[in-house]
Amino acid sequence: MRASLLSIVLCSGFAICAAVLLVTTAWGSDHQTVLYNFGNDMDGSGPGGGLIMDSGGNIYGVTAQGGFTSCLFGCGTAFELSPKPGGGWTETVLHNFGDGNDGILPVGGLVMDRRGNLFGVTTQGGLQGDGTVFELSPDGSGGWTETVLYSFQTNSNEAFPSGGMTMDTAGNLYGTALYGGSYGWGTVFELSPSSGGNWTETTLHSFGSGNDGASPLGGLIMDAAGNIYGTTYEGGDRSVFCGVGCGTAFELSPGVSGWTETVLHSFNGEDGSGLWAGLVMDAAGNLYGPAPQGGDLTGQNCAPFGCGTVYELSPDGGGGWTETTLHIFSGQPPDTGGPLVPLILDSAGNLYGAGEGDSVIPAVVFELSPRHGSWPETLLFTFTQENGPTSGLFMDRFGELYGEASGGLYSGGIAYKLTPASIRAASHAH
Repeated sequence: MRASLLSIVLCSGFAICAAVLLVTTAWGSDHQTVLYNFGNDMDGSGPGGGLIMDSGGNIYGVTAQGGFTSCLFGCGTAFELSPKPGGGWTETVLHNFGDGNDGILPVGGLVMDRRGNLFGVTTQGGLQGDGTVFELSPDGSGGWTETVLYSFQTNSNEAFPSGGMTMDTAGNLYGTALYGGSYGWGTVFELSPSSGGNWTETTLHSFGSGNDGASPLGGLIMDAAGNIYGTTYEGGDRSVFCGVGCGTAFELSPGVSGWTETVLHSFNGEDGSGLWAGLVMDAAGNLYGPAPQGGDLTGQNCAPFGCGTVYELSPDGGGGWTETTLHIFSGQPPDTGGPLVPLILDSAGNLYGAGEGDSVIPAVVFELSPRHGSWPETLLFTFTQENGPTSGLFMDRFGELYGEASGGLYSGGIAYKLTPASIRAASHAH
């Protein structure tokens, strides 16, 4: 099971290898703009992990394969997409992975500090082959310099970081590792800058003790008080449905004597299972996330594991948390199933995400909107059968959505933009 889970994570990175169901449709395929087709020559292949945008409108991300390196299919790249005057985008490869011990297979997204430096993780490679944390810094002449901040080692701490990282105001980095730790079931770690350009690694929590969760796959978020929130793929309260546990949502709180983990919710299958993605928090402190399995365990399209759910965790005022299932995916068109990637939240409280398809059910981008106690779903975009989402979304200040998907002109994946009909209508009016 442990080896199988890692292979699933890597394949997803490659990209080439009780709610009421109410579904409407809003955007059509003509509202998608392909910003870039990967897989042409040495430009990278298999984009995933999510995109970020700087103040100048440039977009940054990673590909799990491709690039000019010694791996059979390429060891992966970090890239920049820059808007051209008059339309279109230019891709620049910032770094080709696989040169020495710099890491391979960058499957998590990137985070940028105030000076424009980029930070990310590779799932493999490094000194022991167990993954790295890296930094990419602009060199002042149009190039970028890569520095390995830390190489993971299974025998001494943790291994195989799989989710993107988050950064606090002091420049400390936080992430998750799939394996390792005191019990072998993964960790949450911190990297802190120290004198001389060095970085110090600290294991904040080791999973696998009792029912606290196991195998964290998703990224982390941090609130204003410095508490960290995330999810685990398995573990938690054991159930007949999941066996080793359906996964958890957890909180890590800093204290004088270290960090304390609190399990906010143990999933049971009917409310979700097998959590891949992390969480998003609204202004009131409520948490939201997708579960790629669970929900309707008897539905004909996804039995016996279920097509997945979107859930909310709300603090109850007494130190506990209440879980509410906002949407149960049916796997029946026009609905979808298997939401693997993280959600995003807009200023109005609407949730956006993407659901995995299969040979029968197309993948989609969806919106869930709060309306008088219910969360009706609107399908914003339907992918063709040849492609599907490989990362979560981000929204720019105009309300346009950006993401990554498999397929494309060279079958190496795409970066795309979705434009709402209201913006298109306004642009045509002018």
